Amino acid sequence: MDFTFTEEQQAAVEAARAVFADVAPDAVPSPALTPGAVADDFDRVLWAQLAASDLLSLLLAPEHGGAGLDTVALCLVLRESAKVLARVPLLEHCATAVTLQRYGSPELTELLPRAGRGGLVLTVAAQGRTGHDPAELAVTARRDGSDWLLDGVQTAVPWAHTADHIAVPAHTGGGDAVIALVPRGAEGLHLAEQYSTNGERLAELRLDGVRVPATHLIEAPEAWAGLHLLLATGTCALALGLGTGVLAMTSAYTGKREQFGHPVATFQAVAVQAADRYIDLRAMEVTLWQAAWRLDTAGTGGPLPAAGDVAVAKIWASDGVRRVVQTAQHLHGGFGADTDYPLHRFHAWAKHLELSLGPAAAHEEALGDLLAAHPLT
Repeated sequence: MDFTFTEEQQAAVEAARAVFADVAPDAVPSPALTPGAVADDFDRVLWAQLAASDLLSLLLAPEHGGAGLDTVALCLVLRESAKVLARVPLLEHCATAVTLQRYGSPELTELLPRAGRGGLVLTVAAQGRTGHDPAELAVTARRDGSDWLLDGVQTAVPWAHTADHIAVPAHTGGGDAVIALVPRGAEGLHLAEQYSTNGERLAELRLDGVRVPATHLIEAPEAWAGLHLLLATGTCALALGLGTGVLAMTSAYTGKREQFGHPVATFQAVAVQAADRYIDLRAMEVTLWQAAWRLDTAGTGGPLPAAGDVAVAKIWASDGVRRVVQTAQHLHGGFGADTDYPLHRFHAWAKHLELSLGPAAAHEEALGDLLAAHPLT
């Protein structure tokens, strides 16, 4: 396997590092000390910088003002964003935009240039009614003349209070999944306050007869499956970036913290634990790039659908990010829980990512189902 990135992908990483270089993880109040949301809005200044660096339009085609890059490039940028806990809807925005590009009507694709410039913010509801059931089953879509009416509940929707449009998966009753692009101020759409473990503002979406024109609804059966896999893979990239940042922080701390006249990093027990977490990160990395590559080359065939590679990446990311931050807390001692030190923020974000991904056992079961349905010969 060749994991060499293209010049365009490497340029995206360099641009991302330049943008995120001055981002401070502690720019908002600590989630441990804040009963509600740490902020009412995402980081608009950083969002404008991402737009100016063309990082919001990475996946968009040149005719929409984009660079026409791939999932690997997006994951590389997401990895950099998570190292500094960037508070922007980068994953949700880019994943929704590329879905509109691939499957949307001309009325939807007209929104893409504004989205690429950051003037239009997109997010997506992907957690379902409870966070455990499929998101497309939480909302029903039924025809009403030339429009569609949406009814149901979606929970834990990120950035919904500040996004302009929300991509809402739904089902038609015949087993078909559709995606409706709903304006935040649509009649019949009600947003209730929810909060994540990292202190960010989430929303419970209640849709009571929300009317959506047919031109703002995507009926392609593969659209929601593709968007869901892209969101999962992007979340794995965020987990990898966060874990990489945490391990670097732990290495720096244990290298200067001394006990008995020696840096604690020289103690065998400390070195072995850090080495185990390094192995976790390398496994998270290789499975991530495999999943991202498969999403971009789904038509080339393989022993399993791309969902199998995504399931493997999720298994490693869900367990790996938890192990990395737990070991970091242990090796930092009481200092890791100090709210004046940023590690506890990374722990809170890691828990948010772990919950978003779901338990590794569920992904192992899904992988088993795929193996049963596609015997390897």
